[in-house]
Amino acid sequence: MYKLITLFLISVLMNTNIQAQTKQQHHRQLRHVVLFSFKPGSSAADIKKVEDAFRTLPSKIPEIKGFEWGTNNSPEGLAQGFTHCFFLTFNSEKDREIYLPHPDHKAFGAILKPHLEKVLVIDYWAEK
Repeated sequence: MYKLITLFLISVLMNTNIQAQTKQQHHRQLRHVVLFSFKPGSSAADIKKVEDAFRTLPSKIPEIKGFEWGTNNSPEGLAQGFTHCFFLTFNSEKDREIYLPHPDHKAFGAILKPHLEKVLVIDYWAEK
């Protein structure tokens, strides 16, 4: 009986340790999703300049922990004119608070503004 109780306690302790490690590995991340549609008069070169400027932000703003981007290729026809998606990851709301007024982010906005038709921004905490 003593061995059975000991095995049970060891099993419980090991399971508790595994759960604690899993919680530590499950680090929540703040996602910042930005969708753009461009003015009809903006040329391909203008849009490329915007893309290039946005792509440099992660190298200039260390609070950006992840970055992806791409252009719409959905066959559903529901994009409502949005063509570009930029997907940023932050570790905290504080990191996002640093990013938003950051001088390099503001400089990007100056490049974007003459060509921007519409923007949609959604932030969320990633859940798994």
